[in-house]
Amino acid sequence: MMTPEASESGTAPGSDGVTLDRLRQILGPLVLEILCAPRGATGQVGPQVIYGPGEPVPSEVDGLLLMVGMAPDDDATFDAIRRAGEARYCAVALKARGADLTAAVAAAKEATVALLVVPDDMAWRRFDSLITAATSASSPAMNSYSTIGIGDLFSLANAIAYQVGGAISIEDPTGRVLAYSNLPHQLIDEIRRQGILGRQTPARPTNVDEYQLVLRAEEPIYFDVPEPDHMSRLAVAVRVGPQVLGLIWALDDTPRLGEGARAAIEEAAKVTALHLLRARSHRDPDRWSKSEALVSLLNGSSSAEVAAAQLGIGAATPTAVLAIARTEPEEIPGLSAARVLDLVGLYCEAWHPQSVCAAIDDTVYALLPLRTDSGVDQRIKAFADNIVATVGRTMDLALRVGIGVSAQRHEEVPECRRTADHVLRALSESDGQLRVATATDLRSMVMLLEWADSARVMRRLPPGPVEAMSAHDQQNSTQYAHTVLTYLAHFGETIPAAAALRVHENTLRYRIRRVHELFGIDLRNPDTRLVTWLQLRLSQLGD
Repeated sequence: MMTPEASESGTAPGSDGVTLDRLRQILGPLVLEILCAPRGATGQVGPQVIYGPGEPVPSEVDGLLLMVGMAPDDDATFDAIRRAGEARYCAVALKARGADLTAAVAAAKEATVALLVVPDDMAWRRFDSLITAATSASSPAMNSYSTIGIGDLFSLANAIAYQVGGAISIEDPTGRVLAYSNLPHQLIDEIRRQGILGRQTPARPTNVDEYQLVLRAEEPIYFDVPEPDHMSRLAVAVRVGPQVLGLIWALDDTPRLGEGARAAIEEAAKVTALHLLRARSHRDPDRWSKSEALVSLLNGSSSAEVAAAQLGIGAATPTAVLAIARTEPEEIPGLSAARVLDLVGLYCEAWHPQSVCAAIDDTVYALLPLRTDSGVDQRIKAFADNIVATVGRTMDLALRVGIGVSAQRHEEVPECRRTADHVLRALSESDGQLRVATATDLRSMVMLLEWADSARVMRRLPPGPVEAMSAHDQQNSTQYAHTVLTYLAHFGETIPAAAALRVHENTLRYRIRRVHELFGIDLRNPDTRLVTWLQLRLSQLGD
């Protein structure tokens, strides 16, 4: 095998790009092997170009030609290498597939292009994405976190490996490998090798238990593994508040982790959180800024004019607000929130390209621009049904969707958000069969929740007999309030109300008399009955 001598710098003089030598340092010999580099390894690597048999070689000075589906010992391959040299490519990449590459090396030398070999069991799409990630990681591997560019996950992985003392992989919460370290003195096992090549941690019977243990823990978790092809591991979750952004895994074998490894990987998790957050915003800064603008609009802290400019939706555009949440609390807080937000966001953009989504606490909100026609309500509801079905099928998560009344202008959006929240709450109070509803579907419960909110804001009258009855119950462990609410819920009929309370009918009649004697509540008066029931029911909803 022929390899050029490593240069001290990964960047060509006078250039900010990534060189072949730097590319090899980042990806490592497991992913990238340089068989020859006639012009040296310090030349800048340009964009990747996918090439297939029989196609013309596009013009791309300093490009990297990925020779997909090409036989390494075929004349067509040698001709493509020659044409890549004429087009002034920096390098060509192919898969050996067990063939003798002597002729391919000779063709590359004659064409003065570098010849790279890709692992046979690595998908071309995976290799292409690794090259893209590596070419954005332009700074050499550093031992200090402060010198690493934000989002340069490969350099970050090497810095963590240096600090922790073992080979590192950085993954998202689903086990997708985002980056890995490549320090020459740190060995990896077969599981890590497969994860790097396949971009995903390979499936193993203990995966789910191990990942959940790490994601639930507040500190690093050590896994002592006696299997010959599987090294022991130290792992930690990467979080921002309750939201899980990813995981860091450190191998403990050759060399062994030191006493300070736990503290080092905890510190690394804090640094990695910043990188993952910034990487997310850099991937789609426009979506990120629009989500922040939507949060401000939903909370009522942004004017209609400012929101219109930030969201790109006219202030007088009719919109609908959807409130989306899980039917059950998450076992691992924050684990699925980002995935739900991403999937709902994609779905909403398919509904309308100007749709915007954002997460507030455990709820994902979608703002959908509307066409004002007679069938819009049915279309929104069908759209919400599709979201519930898709997330259930794709992520095995059960969702509820509350649909607020339509807003005719941005000034009305905060109120529409409150209505959507009330519909979502009403769904949680229902029998569980309904997953999607509008304010019209659950009108009575939504109105009660609206009144409950108003009652909390507008408590101007001094405490009355109902408050006195509730206070008496708390102080004396009595159940007058519950008795009255049940009695009124059964329209003042003693027999069914007593059965619901599991007391004798005479006991119920006695309690109702005592309510009148103790608190002055006369349930024979229709206005008193209405106000008493309403106060007790709203108090129950508020609790």
